[in-house]
Amino acid sequence: MPWFYLFIAGLLEIVWAYSMKQSEGFTRTIPTIITLIAMLGSFWLLALAMRTIPLGTAYVIWTGIGAVGAFILGIILLSEPVNAARILAALLIISGLILMKVSSA
Repeated sequence: MPWFYLFIAGLLEIVWAYSMKQSEGFTRTIPTIITLIAMLGSFWLLALAMRTIPLGTAYVIWTGIGAVGAFILGIILLSEPVNAARILAALLIISGLILMKVSSA
């Protein structure tokens, strides 16, 4: 169950990163509320996962899911630039996440 908590916490990190962008510096009410709720949920689930998953492993995987997810969301929804270097960087992050998970088992 801790790995499930960690995965959902990472997904919520993507939600709060996107909604923070949409809040335009916390000047828009609904995106600001979504940001705060998603942050609280993400941190809470991360804390639950850290009961059994080592700190370094949990934190790296949590931030990695958020980083790659925000990268993909930025490309799809915000028309952010995509090029070979950025894709390679995301693939390296993903490979690091996989290695972190495998090495902590």
